[in-house]
Amino acid sequence: MQGMWTIGQLADGAGVKRSTIRYYQRVGLLKPTSRSPRGYRYYDRACLCRLRFIRAAQSIGFSLDDIRTLLRLREQERPSCDNVQSLIEHRLGDVIRQLNDLQHVREVLEQAREQCLQSADQDRCAVLETLDASTGRGPHDR
Repeated sequence: MQGMWTIGQLADGAGVKRSTIRYYQRVGLLKPTSRSPRGYRYYDRACLCRLRFIRAAQSIGFSLDDIRTLLRLREQERPSCDNVQSLIEHRLGDVIRQLNDLQHVREVLEQAREQCLQSADQDRCAVLETLDASTGRGPHDR
């Protein structure tokens, strides 16, 4: 069976776990090229390329639904960049929102650290009191 690989060989070739390949099969992103009479799955070079494409797309933040679309576009004779650009714009918007959220978290944590430094000599922790107050729970309600 020249040019055909088992799931383990495919996993090694792509640098992923077998469970990842099985998951991609379950969600319809990858399918074996053939099966042996005993039910073993075999994969060809196209499967390896597809798997590497999926991983590369994931590494830059595309969702599995986005990747499904990218794979469909990739299989077209003359794929349009318009559809790809639309996916990129959507993903970029998500990344910008996440960065803004992380910036807010950073600011809050820096303020909390400063509160800890200021209340270090006291018998209480201002950060814990603030967190307790936000839950409606007092320090003695533990």
